[in-house]
Amino acid sequence: MKVIFLKDIDKVGKKFELKNVSDGYARNFLFPNNLAKPATPEAIEWLKIQQDIQKKKDEEDLKAAEGKASELDGSEIMMPVKIGEEGQLFESITAQKIADKLNEAGAGVKKSQILLENPIKETGEYPVKVRFDHNLEIEIKVIVTEEAK
Repeated sequence: MKVIFLKDIDKVGKKFELKNVSDGYARNFLFPNNLAKPATPEAIEWLKIQQDIQKKKDEEDLKAAEGKASELDGSEIMMPVKIGEEGQLFESITAQKIADKLNEAGAGVKKSQILLENPIKETGEYPVKVRFDHNLEIEIKVIVTEEAK
């Protein structure tokens, strides 16, 4: 039976995808849970309209992500921290702290977008990658300095 998926279902189908599934699976699981609907001629016309709308939305999202990425690419952020007498940091710089610092400047970045393998535990300059939607990736420079006393 041909169905149109209304939501993403892992390893089965994506939203607004037209696919063939077994009759029992469609009748007993997909339709009762509003995960799909039968692929009637009217539904297929509706699907084409939805796909066009989704494509336009994706293009707008890509432009917004590109704008945000180009704005941040190559920028430097200062992270002043307390430093002990032997040069050790009292706190490590994590992805969350970098995201918070970027968001203070209005970047709108999530912690999960900061690609930092290990927290930064020493002063210095560190290149950090930031991944945006649509696999756009930029690099910023995080400069860890001693906090003014």
